[in-house]
Formats: sequence, structure tokens, C-alpha cells
Amino acid sequence: MTMTSAQAEAPAGSGRYRGFAFAFLAYLLWGFLPFYMKAVAHISPYEVVAHRVLWSVPITAAILAAQGGFSSFLGVFRQPRMLVMGFLTASLISVNWAIYVWAIGSGRALESALGYFINPLVNVALGTIFLGERLSRAQMFAVGLAVFGVGLMTVESGGLPWVSLALALTFGVYGYLKKTLPIGPTQGFLLEVVLISPPALVYIGWLAATGGGHFAGTGIAATGSDTLLLAAAGLVTAVPLILFVFGARLLRYSTIGLMQYIAPTMIFLTAVFVFHEPFSAGKLVAFLFIWAALVVYTATMFSGRKA
Repeated sequence: MTMTSAQAEAPAGSGRYRGFAFAFLAYLLWGFLPFYMKAVAHISPYEVVAHRVLWSVPITAAILAAQGGFSSFLGVFRQPRMLVMGFLTASLISVNWAIYVWAIGSGRALESALGYFINPLVNVALGTIFLGERLSRAQMFAVGLAVFGVGLMTVESGGLPWVSLALALTFGVYGYLKKTLPIGPTQGFLLEVVLISPPALVYIGWLAATGGGHFAGTGIAATGSDTLLLAAAGLVTAVPLILFVFGARLLRYSTIGLMQYIAPTMIFLTAVFVFHEPFSAGKLVAFLFIWAALVVYTATMFSGRKA
């Protein structure tokens, strides 16, 4: 749930407003995603992820076909390097999804929000380490504030907030590797879900054979509502991502950079006021340092006119 690629300049006129509407709706849907995850909390995260993968294939394929890009997509399968990179990114996003599904269902939505708050700063660190990008003093200060905030959270929780760090790192590395795929975002996402759909299908088949599944009466605990929820997994996965892609192409990079905080803010508020997860004064101080880091980081984007 963070920015990957966008144009530095946004088109004028109605395109900018359409881009804002697309991106805002994408982040809004991501912000409401914890409610879906709570609804499927009684289902294994692996089964939920498997259905997210499988049901995303037809939805994304249909959208790509409507865009007229399906024929060029098929040529990807004749490029071994593209397939290897696609499998790597698919593996990373699958791990990210599994952690997120488990975290929400286990009452760790607050840690999930923290992970997506620090994700932009992880991207800065990855750019410095692997792309040779140089940090300004303000950016170094922002990273320092974030590290201190994570340290406070570690002391408060009695251990590293590994859920937050795992979400931020897996999505950060995922975004970094996505830049090496010379195909469009929709094509790239379809490639990922196609590559990991065979193991997902095998896993769902195994659950059905052993009576442990929750889809269409394949397990002793399966219900009609479970079937509908799992069938909706593709919609809740693919639709916001594709809306985001359309929006990112019509907006400034700095605008997308600012909007990406909508979803974790909604997750944070949901965790505290709806799910009633414990939120001590120590955690509040830790979050204040993270938020301060984001203010500094966002300010550098606008002052430099680029991310």
C-alpha cells in the first residue's frame, strides 16, 4: 500500500482530478481492508492468500484485455529473466499478504499501521543502499526520528515490532524489485498472480481433499458466507491496486507520496477506536516520532519537487 511509480508531472485539467479520484478511492479501499481481514480471521491466512491470488487472475486479466494489453503480455513468457523476477516479486507480495492477514486477525492492526507508516522511510533507505541515492540532511533526520520511534516501540512492547518491520521490508523490497520489470504495472501484477496461482490452486485442492477448506463446502467448517468472502478476495486485492495505478499515472509523484498516508491512518484509527487494541502512552510517543519523521520526509518531497 505505497507508491511504486508515477509521473513527475501530472497532466493539466480533468486528468488531474480523475487521477486524484482514482488514487483516493484506492487508498480508501485499502483503509477499509482490515474489516475484510477481520471477517476472514477464522480462516487460515494461507487459504486467504491463496484465494487472493486465484481470484485476482481473472479480474486483472479482464482489465488488461479491456486496455488492449493482453497480447503483449503473453510475450513475457518467452523471457526467462522476466519470469524469474516476476516470481521473486510474487513471492514477496505473497509473504506480505500472509503477514498482514495474520496480523489483523490476531489483533495487531496497530502494528500493521506502523509498518505502512515507516514503509516510505524504508524505501528511502533501500534507495540509499542499493541505488546510490544520497540523503539530504532533512531526510537523514527523518530516518533518525523513525529509528528512534521504532526503538521506543521496541521498549514499550518488550521486543522488536517484527510485524511492522516485516510488512515495511517486504513491501519496500517488492517495490524496489518491481522497478526492474520493464512492463506496465497491470501486466506486472497479472504476471505475479499467474506465476503463483499453480501452488495456490494445489493448496486449495489439498484443503478440499482433506476437508480443511472454507470454500464451497470443501471443509466441515465451511459456510456460504465463507465462500462469498473468499470469492471476494480477488476484488479486494486487484481493484484498489489497479485504481492506484491509474491514479498514479495522472498525478504528481509528490501528491501520491502525501496520499499514501491515508490508508495507514485509517488502519490506525480503526485499530484504536473500532478494534480497541491496547494503545498506551508509550506507544503514542513512539507514533509521534514516526509521524514527525513523515512530516519531515514529506516536506523534503515538496521542497525538492521530486521523490
